[in-house]
Amino acid sequence: MINVCLADNFPVVHFGVKSYFKEHPEISVVSNVGSFFMVPDALRNKEINVLVIDLELDGLKSIYELKAIIKNFPKTKVLVFTNLNEQIYAPNAIKAGVAGFVHKSAKLETLGTTIIRVHQGLVMLSESLKKNLALIAKQNKSERLYRKLSNREIEVLRFLCDGKKNNEISKTLGLNEKTISTYKLRLLQKLNVTNLVDLVNKAKTLDIV
Repeated sequence: MINVCLADNFPVVHFGVKSYFKEHPEISVVSNVGSFFMVPDALRNKEINVLVIDLELDGLKSIYELKAIIKNFPKTKVLVFTNLNEQIYAPNAIKAGVAGFVHKSAKLETLGTTIIRVHQGLVMLSESLKKNLALIAKQNKSERLYRKLSNREIEVLRFLCDGKKNNEISKTLGLNEKTISTYKLRLLQKLNVTNLVDLVNKAKTLDIV
């Protein structure tokens, strides 16, 4: 039996996922948490084979915090289950050590299949993402610059799009305010814009945030 911990903000998601897998022959949802702060204790208290987690989970400030979970709990596979754009966030999540990425628009049957496969040691991405990544690799540098945003740049960009100021972002991410300014300049250059308004609009147009 594959023991699963589901980390999600919404009770309806917990109820739906747990109900779906209630009679499943291979998967058992043995733990449910509603914030990132509860994740380490959940993984310590029970033997969890797969952690199913939303990137927008309360308290999860950075994908770097997921890297720490993966390092500290090497026996637990981490599977992202989120509404965030797969084309943008999945590659960086995989780089961080995540074993799979399932968009919340997918069927729960797909989630179940992915849980089983990541438990077996496979890295799971959708076929559409694999095809897009192959196409991106063939594009010239200027066409795929926005795909080359780092994990941290995407995080800073999300906060900027939420209307956060540099000092607010620095406190949230635990970085120097000058460092945030540097990331902001890089984002302007990489997305080929000259001001914050255009940066936010470009990010939304490209479905980065």
